[in-house]
Amino acid sequence: MSAYTTTIIWKRGDQPFVDNKYKRAHSWRFDSGITIKASSSPSIVPAPFSDPSAVDPEEAFVASISSCHMLWFLFIAAERGIVVDYYTDNAEGILAKDESGKLSITKVTLRPHIVYDKSSLPGKEINAKIHKQAHEKCFIANSVKTVIEVESTIE
Repeated sequence: MSAYTTTIIWKRGDQPFVDNKYKRAHSWRFDSGITIKASSSPSIVPAPFSDPSAVDPEEAFVASISSCHMLWFLFIAAERGIVVDYYTDNAEGILAKDESGKLSITKVTLRPHIVYDKSSLPGKEINAKIHKQAHEKCFIANSVKTVIEVESTIE
């Protein structure tokens, strides 16, 4: 078993609070020592109460799924002797009401584009199999009820 820690820090300072006119900007401090600016999504809480330049929890959720999938994909490709030169993913999460009427990230679509070394180009079928295995092994995907789809392109 592994444990992961993150410290979330928000301070009110001298701003009002009970009128809901307080800034949602805060920090995420990770066990690696990195601190990231965070805020509520400006599409949920408009600026100036949100910070559009900060990462919001919904973006981070989508990024964690995408990152986990990529890391497993690279591991599986390497195990198979397939050389990946470049991997990028334009992932998208959809915030909508779920079956119980609650707002939820109901779907995440991963759109990885992979450039393989020409000496080990696997073809679409093997590429799809590696994505399927990566999805099955991804700790984050295994931890959520969100539908996760993969729409991959390769070179």
